[in-house]
Amino acid sequence: MSELLNGQRRSLMCGDVSTEHIGKELTLMGWVHRRRDLGGLIFLQLRDRSGIVQIVFDTDVCAKSLLEKASTIKLEYVISVSGKVRRRVGNNVNPNMKTGEVELVAEDLKILSEADTTPFSIGDDGANEALRLKYRYLDLRRPDLQQNLVVRSKIYQITRNYLTENGFIEVETPMLGKSTPEGARDYLVPSRIRKGSFYALPQSPQLYKQLLMIGGIDRYFQIAKCFRDEDLRANRQPEFTQIDLEMSFVDQEEEVMTLTEGLLVEMFKKIRGVDLPEHFLRLPWTECMDRFGSDKPDLRFGMEIQNLDDTVKDSAFAVFSNALKQGGTVRAIVLKQGADKLSRKELDKLAEFVKTYKAKGLAWYGLGKEGTKCSFAKAVSEEELHSIAKALSMEQGDIAFFVASDWQTAVVSLGALRCHLASKFELYCEGDFACLWVVDFPLFEYSEEEGRFVAMHHPFTSPKNEDLQYMKTDPARVRAKAYDVVINGDEMGGGSMRIYNRDVQKLMFETLGFSDEQIADRFGFFVDAFKYGTPPHGGLALGLDRLVMVLTGSTNIKDVIAFPKMQNASDMMSDAPSPVEDKQLKELSILCEEHDD
Repeated sequence: MSELLNGQRRSLMCGDVSTEHIGKELTLMGWVHRRRDLGGLIFLQLRDRSGIVQIVFDTDVCAKSLLEKASTIKLEYVISVSGKVRRRVGNNVNPNMKTGEVELVAEDLKILSEADTTPFSIGDDGANEALRLKYRYLDLRRPDLQQNLVVRSKIYQITRNYLTENGFIEVETPMLGKSTPEGARDYLVPSRIRKGSFYALPQSPQLYKQLLMIGGIDRYFQIAKCFRDEDLRANRQPEFTQIDLEMSFVDQEEEVMTLTEGLLVEMFKKIRGVDLPEHFLRLPWTECMDRFGSDKPDLRFGMEIQNLDDTVKDSAFAVFSNALKQGGTVRAIVLKQGADKLSRKELDKLAEFVKTYKAKGLAWYGLGKEGTKCSFAKAVSEEELHSIAKALSMEQGDIAFFVASDWQTAVVSLGALRCHLASKFELYCEGDFACLWVVDFPLFEYSEEEGRFVAMHHPFTSPKNEDLQYMKTDPARVRAKAYDVVINGDEMGGGSMRIYNRDVQKLMFETLGFSDEQIADRFGFFVDAFKYGTPPHGGLALGLDRLVMVLTGSTNIKDVIAFPKMQNASDMMSDAPSPVEDKQLKELSILCEEHDD
C-alpha cells in the first residue's frame, strides 16, 4: 500500500550525505537500488540523481514493526526514510562510493510507490537497446545518462550567459513555417483551415534569423529545435537541437569564428576542465581534402595523404600509370610500424573497405621484419619500390596503402581508411581535443542526380568577393564565405556570411537554376525584405547534441537525448509514428492509400 508524505520533506539528496551530517536527523527519498536481508539487519542502497547512500534497519534501534515493513521492500520501490546518520566502520566503509563513510540508521519508513520487476536491470547498458528505449524512463535512471543530461543543461546555461554578455538577444522563431525544398527533406504538417496546404517544421531557423537582422535585432540567438526527414546515423536524429546565432554589421568570417571560439573555450573549461586554444587552426577546404580526405578531419593523429604522381608517373604498374594517363592521381597513406600488425586476410578486408568509397582497389607495400611485402611487387623493380619508400619517408616496420583513381575518390577513400586504421590501432587518446575551422568551401557542388549545381551549404551563403566574377561563367570555381568548426573529426557546427545584396541573391538563385516564378513561390517573402535595407550579417549554428557527445565522451547520440528515436525514426516508447483516427484525417482532407513495402 502506497503512503502519503503528509507534508514530510526531504532533508537533502542521497549523494550529498557526508561525515558533516553524522549524528543529525535526516529524511531521505529515492529508489531502492540494492537490498540485503541479514535477519536482524536489513541494508538498503537508496538512489536518486545525486548518488547512492546506505540505509540500515537495525533491531537494536528500530521497532520490530519497522523491520517487518522494511522486509517487504523490493528493488525500485520509491521510499521516504528518516533516521540518524552514523559513521561506517571497518569493512563496512566503501571507498568507491561518494557516501561510503556514512550510513543512515532508519527510524521511520514510508513506502511512497511500489514497483513491479523491471524488464531489465537498472543500470545495465548492455541490455537490448530496443528494450531500453521502449522503457526509456527506466533507462534514464542510469547515472551516466543522467549525467549526460546534467552536462546538456550546463551547456544551455553557459550558452545563454556567454551570448547575453556579448549583446545577443534570445528570440524564438516559428515551428510552423513554409516549405522551401532546397536541402534535406522537410517534415510536413497539414493545415486544417487551408485544405491541401502544409506547414513545414524548421530544418533550421535560417530565413527567420536573417529576417531578424533586417528587423534590426542586431544580435540574435536561440537554442532551437530543428527537424530533418532523413536517414539516421550514429550522430544524427530526425529532431535535433542547435545553438543558433546571427550577427549584424559583420562581413568577415573571423568575427563570427572568434566569438564562437570563446563560447567553446568556456564550455570545455567549465565542463571538462580542459583549456582549448583561444584561436583554432584554420584550413581551407581544398587543403583538408588533399591532406586528410575529409572536410571534417581528425587532427589527433598524422597519417596524412601523400601525392605520389611524380614518383610513379613512369611506373611499370599499370594501375598507377593508367590512372595518371586518364587524368587521375595516385595517393598514399603510411601506417607507422603497422607492417607486421596486419595479416593478409586483414589487408584484403581493408581493400573491401575502400571499395565502399568507390575506390576500385587498394595496393599496399610494407617493410616488415621478415622482409618487404607488396601487393604489386611483381610488376615493379626494386628501384621503383625504393623510390616510393623514399618519397613516403617510410621506415622499417611501416606499411603504405595506395589508391589510384580520380582525385575525389582517391582522397576520400584514403581519408576514410586513415580514420579506420587510427581507430583500430588506437592512434589517439579519447581525452584529447583537436579543434579547427574549415574555411573557403566551394559555394556550389554539381548534382549528377539533378543535373545542375546545388548550394553546398544553402542558397543564402555569400560568395567570396573576389570570386563573384565567376558566378555565371564558372560556378565550380566560386568559393563561399563559409566556415565549419570541427572537433576530433566531427563537425560541431557551421555558418557563413550571408548575401545581403538583392542583386547577388538573385544571381545566386539563377545559378541554382531557379526561375523567377520559383524564386517568388519559394522565397518571395524573404526576397521582398531585401528591398528595405539589409545590413551585412552572418551567423552560425552549433549542433548541441554532438557537443554533448564530445563533452561526455559518448559514442551514441541516443545517450545524450532524453527521448531519442530509433534508426527508423520511430519512438519505441510511445509507438510514434502511429495511425490516427479517420475523423482526424477527414478534417485535414487527407486520404491514406495502402502501399506494399
